[in-house]
Amino acid sequence: MARRAGVAAFVGTTIEIFDFYIYSTASALVLGALFFPTVSPAIGTLVAFATIWVGFIARPLGGIIFGHFGDRFGRKKMLMITLTMMGIATTLVGLLPTYGQIGVAAPLLLVTVRMLQGIAIGGEWGGAVLIATEHAPKKKSILFGAFAQQGSPVGNLLGTLAFIVITQLPEAQFTAWGWRIPFLFSAVLVIVGIVIRTRLEESPEMESLRRSSSVVRLPLAEVLRSTPKVVVLGILAGAIGMASSYVKTTFALSWATEDIGFSRSTFLVVIMIALIVQVLAQPFGAVLATRFDTRKAIVWILVPEIFLMPLMFYLIGTGSTALAIVGMVLATFPHSMFYATLAGILSNAFPARTRYTGISVCYQMSTTVFAGTAPFLCQYLLTTTGSINSVVALTIGYVVLSLVCSLALLNRTPAPEPTPDEVE
Repeated sequence: MARRAGVAAFVGTTIEIFDFYIYSTASALVLGALFFPTVSPAIGTLVAFATIWVGFIARPLGGIIFGHFGDRFGRKKMLMITLTMMGIATTLVGLLPTYGQIGVAAPLLLVTVRMLQGIAIGGEWGGAVLIATEHAPKKKSILFGAFAQQGSPVGNLLGTLAFIVITQLPEAQFTAWGWRIPFLFSAVLVIVGIVIRTRLEESPEMESLRRSSSVVRLPLAEVLRSTPKVVVLGILAGAIGMASSYVKTTFALSWATEDIGFSRSTFLVVIMIALIVQVLAQPFGAVLATRFDTRKAIVWILVPEIFLMPLMFYLIGTGSTALAIVGMVLATFPHSMFYATLAGILSNAFPARTRYTGISVCYQMSTTVFAGTAPFLCQYLLTTTGSINSVVALTIGYVVLSLVCSLALLNRTPAPEPTPDEVE
């Protein structure tokens, strides 16, 4: 059941991340022109990036809502609801009329559907992590939490592949209807995910809480009352893990195609190669954190990123496809390996009775503060300073913040307790 839970967490988060990331890719390529055509192309892209943040603003709300019910009534039920909700919202994006068809109502509808996406994924992640980590053997929660984390690069990779195929269409067809296909395809993926999740059992720790009548009536109030410092550290620890993907796959895509001279399809291939590397490299972060002292592993993983993230931007700036691939791949190793450890680190930081709410608030607030703002801030800095150096400085700040706060969080985390099954 532990392996089955891990697979179900991986498949579900892959689908949800696919849905969430294809919106970001579409924002970099086409949504600005279709939904905000009354402003300049640069400002249209900036506004489209701002709508990405709308989804991230809604994510903590989803984390609070589904965390509350997940801590009270179980993880599995919430996972079924969030996956269905995300599929419906994503399919609706693919059906939306544009500004040219219905005027100002188009961007308003776009923002509304993006908010629904945010609420859905805000509740999904915490449940997926817990269904995996709470089935995991003792001291392997970080390793099993990596199953859920692995859905991020795989979902992103599938979304990138979808747009690589679609961008082969003539420009007029891509703009008219081609960009909608990945959003409509989501309906098929969601059905697959629901079928897999119906075979899951509730986590043993949740069942134990039910048997002992230890379920908390107001999980959010308990989290904020008993572990406020853990919440703050958890939010800040996720900085580079959250921001990196959107810096690389959303901002960098826009910058490389609009300012450096890469074609859409060429730079999407660059991103695809980096994502393949992430899929392969990411689990090793969880392996390192499981086999060695987690604090040392985090230092080993993150310090190289302080140098590799700037290198990535400078190599992309050369305009060379080969050098851009080298830069993206090298910068991918550290943050992806760190991201693999994040779910387990957060899960271990909270007691079972408030864990769904606690990790959801930390993770989703972190995405709002860092991931949702990253493309916008990067574009703003580039537009106002005219130099990529300001963006480089921002990304180094993300790395240092994650390093300091994740170490502080680990220092406050007790040793993992055995699962109920292991106690028996």
